[in-house]
Amino acid sequence: MDFVVDREGRSVIGTAGFKGPPDTLGVVEIAYGIVPTQEGRGFATEAAGALVAFAFASEHVQLVRAHTLPMSNASTRVLEKCGFGHMGSVIDPEDGPVWRWERRREPISS
Repeated sequence: MDFVVDREGRSVIGTAGFKGPPDTLGVVEIAYGIVPTQEGRGFATEAAGALVAFAFASEHVQLVRAHTLPMSNASTRVLEKCGFGHMGSVIDPEDGPVWRWERRREPISS
């Protein structure tokens, strides 16, 4: 995980990163979090968007995945803004019931 920094305030306001390298199918999972006092200012959307762009810059990544609590909330809105689709509910070994979100690599147009 890397720190999310508010450039204006020059302070750490969260973390963002990958939960591991891409698997053999080219799937990578992102995670991010912003401190409550800085939520609602677009930082999570910017961080998630940057993670997606970084992931798809690698030819090895075909799909970016994320998990949220199983309810509509700020994280679900962030992922929707970043082009993720809600894929349904799954059981995460660490977090229990979660909603799965995925975004596929855009096909290269000719």
